[in-house]
Amino acid sequence: MSESETLVTKNTRSFNLRVFGCQMNVYDGELISASFMKRGWEPSSDPATADVVLFHTCSVREQAEERVHGLLGELRRRKKANHNVVIGVIGCMADREGRELFDREPHVDIVCGSRHFPELPDMVERVLGGEERICELGESPNPVDEPERNLAGFPGGYQAHVAVMRGCDLNCTYCIVPSVRGRVESRPAAEIVQEVARLVEHGVTEVHLLGQTIDSYGRDLPKEDRPDLALLLDELESIERLKRIRLVTLHPSYVDQRLADAMARSSKFMRLLPVPMQSGSDEVLKNMKRGYNSALYRQRIGLLRDAMPDLELVSDWIVGFPGESDQDFDDTLEALEEHGFLQSYVFQYSPRPGTVAFEIEDDVPKKVKANRNHRMLDLQRQIARQRTPQLVGQVDSIMLESRPERSPGKWLGRTRNGHYALIDEQADLAAGREIPVNLVAYNGRELVAELRGDLEEVANYQRQEFHV
Repeated sequence: MSESETLVTKNTRSFNLRVFGCQMNVYDGELISASFMKRGWEPSSDPATADVVLFHTCSVREQAEERVHGLLGELRRRKKANHNVVIGVIGCMADREGRELFDREPHVDIVCGSRHFPELPDMVERVLGGEERICELGESPNPVDEPERNLAGFPGGYQAHVAVMRGCDLNCTYCIVPSVRGRVESRPAAEIVQEVARLVEHGVTEVHLLGQTIDSYGRDLPKEDRPDLALLLDELESIERLKRIRLVTLHPSYVDQRLADAMARSSKFMRLLPVPMQSGSDEVLKNMKRGYNSALYRQRIGLLRDAMPDLELVSDWIVGFPGESDQDFDDTLEALEEHGFLQSYVFQYSPRPGTVAFEIEDDVPKKVKANRNHRMLDLQRQIARQRTPQLVGQVDSIMLESRPERSPGKWLGRTRNGHYALIDEQADLAAGREIPVNLVAYNGRELVAELRGDLEEVANYQRQEFHV
């Protein structure tokens, strides 16, 4: 055995983790990193030298999976030269491909599903001990989230992700998530509140609460004293130094008056809300099995906007779903205009093995899908350019995010309902600070803000809040 192949001591062993896909995957990546660091492993940014190379994967799009397969292919030579290197595939792609992944990538040692990643350090030790090809999929007898989160993997900063639930109980015909991530599993509210409070002690001012259908939170728990998202928002209100709460992602079927009222009374809820519509055509929505039609979506959005007239919406859209006609697409364009979404994420339909829609003929030509994609994005840009200038003249606050390279001498932040605004750089400003402003102009891209009040008073307030 060569010197390069000799096992290093525990204190010098390193792992490299690559994360693909959604915000939940980013959050899980932090948990995975923490579990290894707890055992004495060191994180490494270099897959060419790390002792363990892990890929936390996404299966929503075929392109994401092929990207991982390409990166796995690049590791074949390294594995051949050093058999002690451990290679693992985690998450949705592992759940979807299962043991077949070993056939395509025989140098992979571990295939670990979305509910089993807390066991990864033990799996690695088993491989290092001589066990071959470990595969753990499906449900786990143990919960993914510990009662008290290990924050060692949290990278720091003013933003943090917090999972309030996992899985999905819906059966949209295009979606692979329920089959790879499992059914809904909600966390106890007390654990979530405690986690947020601890993150705030580490300097976090904005949390993103995560769930595949986050407004269904708690529905799987025992009926007696069952929590819901409205209760969770109320309980988070008492964490003073927490300034903003973002929710990702809602399903219109679970929106109700109780939730709308809780959002409206929250001083922290960021009124930029993702409620994906996916299509404006009732026929397409029916074929997608989304569980609502355009009238029900309109009614639920009405509940939210009646409670919060300043609410802005974000939507996902799928264009080119099997059977989508020109009229169906026109209905989608009309829905985009009707609801005036501030942001949209538009995806061209891609058949995914394991979904109901995979068995349906993908009959919309690629060129038609691409054209519809461009038309949706063009219309969305027009709508956003119309909505943002309407805030000029208002009093608001912005959460500072960054100093954009294209605007030297400026800070970029977001208003309480998600519009971008620029303000002149000044002393005592930093990412994650929320400052009072007047919105005085629109430059064609962002709002222009001016500090409201005395700068020294704001600076003193920030020093007290953040102990700087």
